[in-house]
Amino acid sequence: MAQFEKLEGNKGKLTITVDAETFRKALNDAYKKTAGRYAVQGFRKGKAPRKVIETYYGAGVFYEDAFELCWGDPYDEAVKEHDLFVVDRPDVDILSISEDEGVTFVAEVTLKPEVKLGQYKGIAVPKADYTVTDEEVDQALEAEREHQARFVDVDRPAEKGDRVLLDYSGSVDGEKFDGGTAEDQTLLLGSGTFIPGFEDQLIGIKAGESRDVNVTFPTEYHAEHLAGKAAVFACTVKAVQMKELPEIDDEFIGDISEFETVDAWKADKKAKMLEEKKQRMDAMRENAAIKGACDNATVDIPACMIDRQIEYMMQDIKYRLAGSGLDFKTYLQYVGMTEEQLRETYRPEAEARVKMQLVIEAVSKAENVTATDEEIEAEIVKYAENGGSDVETFKKQLTDADREYFADRIVVDKTVKLIVDAAVETEEPEKAAE
Repeated sequence: MAQFEKLEGNKGKLTITVDAETFRKALNDAYKKTAGRYAVQGFRKGKAPRKVIETYYGAGVFYEDAFELCWGDPYDEAVKEHDLFVVDRPDVDILSISEDEGVTFVAEVTLKPEVKLGQYKGIAVPKADYTVTDEEVDQALEAEREHQARFVDVDRPAEKGDRVLLDYSGSVDGEKFDGGTAEDQTLLLGSGTFIPGFEDQLIGIKAGESRDVNVTFPTEYHAEHLAGKAAVFACTVKAVQMKELPEIDDEFIGDISEFETVDAWKADKKAKMLEEKKQRMDAMRENAAIKGACDNATVDIPACMIDRQIEYMMQDIKYRLAGSGLDFKTYLQYVGMTEEQLRETYRPEAEARVKMQLVIEAVSKAENVTATDEEIEAEIVKYAENGGSDVETFKKQLTDADREYFADRIVVDKTVKLIVDAAVETEEPEKAAE
């Protein structure tokens, strides 16, 4: 039997003995596996008897490899025997080792931390306002109108809100710089797209006219060699275009949607906006309730759990970047960070995620939240149907671990609902973010 000693924090120590018979078998296995590493005069490599190799290289030549072959199973049994939840690879130290006595070793383990729950029922959450006003619907319709706007050439000086078509060539101290020249560039005056002051100096210009625009690059400009520098852009405007908005009428609605009247479009839009606002409010209420439960709980999270969560987050961003065709190294250059610096920016969020998982698990245990067979079955069917799989075929492929995964999902969802349903709304209503 293994002995267990609880250490400070989330550490524990297992003292485990591997009997002599098991160790001798591991020695023979290590010899068969590694004999080819050792050269012995008079024998082809890998053909020298074990005792000959031990004579040449020392009696303990196979000990290390034998230990690696034999410590895993006794360790796993010890963890199970003492009902430990280990969250990282153990630090192993051999206390004694011999062919006659076997091996005694110590495995120092990091354990899942205990959570001291605080208040998780009755958490104060903002009171949501689920109403959608006529003004909000009108703003959405105006946004559609802006989206359908077109620009037409005008023979007058450019005004704020106009779009100009221009060529420009920039220079600093009389020298042109990379990226400072363009042809047939469109620019909406007043959009703030270009360097501060650039657009304002084009107001009043007419098509066919040229003008020098004097600006100073911001001190925090992304191109360091231009940051804070004064520059001159020689600009030639080829066209001045005015924004032309369509009339909001039934014909316009028919062009942009499946509806025939403005009123029908507004009614549908209001219903959709109400559903979107409800979803945002429900998410806000859930986030506030879970955050409150986490803030009220105390838990000493091992660094290895946070590091593992950071690794998940790093892998996620790499997959998403690859999916969008962007190389990870290029992304690091764009954000101006090393990979290690990026990892550290994720640390607070990673810690919060781990704590949330631990707190939800602790609440589940405290409230004895479980998943019934019927719930697991329904979740499996839902998952298969959403993935376009044949339900019966999908079920046949499931392992016990798969079913446990679905059970865990259900328990988490039920626990979150328990916390949210027990939350208390504050008196002051809080509208959804637009």
